[in-house]
Amino acid sequence: MRRLVYYVATTLDGFIAGPDGGDPSGAEFFPVTPDLVQFIVENHPETLPAPAREALGIDGPPLTFDTVVEGRHSYEIGLDAGLTNAYPHLRHIVFSRTLTESPDPGVEIVSADPAEFVRTLKGEPGEDVWLVGGGKVAAALLPEIDRLILKVNPSVIGSGVPLFDGPFTPHLFRPAGEVLLEGGVRVVTYDRRE
Repeated sequence: MRRLVYYVATTLDGFIAGPDGGDPSGAEFFPVTPDLVQFIVENHPETLPAPAREALGIDGPPLTFDTVVEGRHSYEIGLDAGLTNAYPHLRHIVFSRTLTESPDPGVEIVSADPAEFVRTLKGEPGEDVWLVGGGKVAAALLPEIDRLILKVNPSVIGSGVPLFDGPFTPHLFRPAGEVLLEGGVRVVTYDRRE
């Protein structure tokens, strides 16, 4: 069965973006270092947006994920950068109750309950499903998340978009791996406890 994997960068204090909710990539608290890029290229190249894949000469089938899901706010970060579909090499699903029409034929807008939709998606054949963000959709999908891959940056920002932006609902995970990159990012993997 496919897994839902929340693969995301976070600060030590659990934020995936600053208070403005904009793209944190390359910000002082989320530096994009050569060792981080190399890690992504070697392990999850399909998570790079199309312009980065093109610049790095990456082409070919996905290694881990064939589908990406995200919330409207995360999707709008790409739209603001002029990308109607940052991941045309993946099945791209955006959960939104306010977007009624997709600005790109390769992006599916889903207004149904995210957890119910993902349960069905996980039962279909294919590679794992990547949850890119944001905090609200991650909280809604928490019962369905099978694996967390957190790129933990050595920074504290005090406020911003939380890793999970929802009510108190404890879920337990067990450590499954850790990689410490030279630039200071610690990639930590956790699997849901049975």
